[in-house]
Amino acid sequence: MADMVNMAGQSPNEPLRGASPLFLREPEIRRGVELLFFGYSHLTRAIDERLAAEHLGRAHHRALYFIARQPDLTVSDLLATLAITKQSLGRVLNDLSERGLVESRTGERDRRQKLLRLTEAGKAIEAELFESLRERLSAAYSKAGQDAVGGFWLVLEGLLPEAERQRIAGAR
Repeated sequence: MADMVNMAGQSPNEPLRGASPLFLREPEIRRGVELLFFGYSHLTRAIDERLAAEHLGRAHHRALYFIARQPDLTVSDLLATLAITKQSLGRVLNDLSERGLVESRTGERDRRQKLLRLTEAGKAIEAELFESLRERLSAAYSKAGQDAVGGFWLVLEGLLPEAERQRIAGAR
């Protein structure tokens, strides 16, 4: 059977090569879309089995991840970060709270605020999930090299609206 060729004219078994000088053409854009889609899909599959064992989904993982990154994150900030409906976030937070993974407390300055943080059990699960992602991503980073990683970050940041970039930069 003949080797399949992707939109950029490259066999899937051929080592990746640099972008064409015509990197804004449709084949190169399609290749980028495909690599983003399949790369993210394979990255998240690394944690799907562990999530399923806990009866959790990817939305639960995203909440755990961002709460771990910013203890005492407000519900409204998490809602903005995840860009999901209040109803969906409510279900996710209820599940995480019922499983003893997330706790909330009232804000000190604004009593209407709910501040979220992970419990010890939540920290342990999030750390285990992150380790699986870290292994995959660090292997890919090592293979690509420092310059490619910086370029990858620039491309991903370029996909974000300016206001979103500033909010994300503030979360580091």
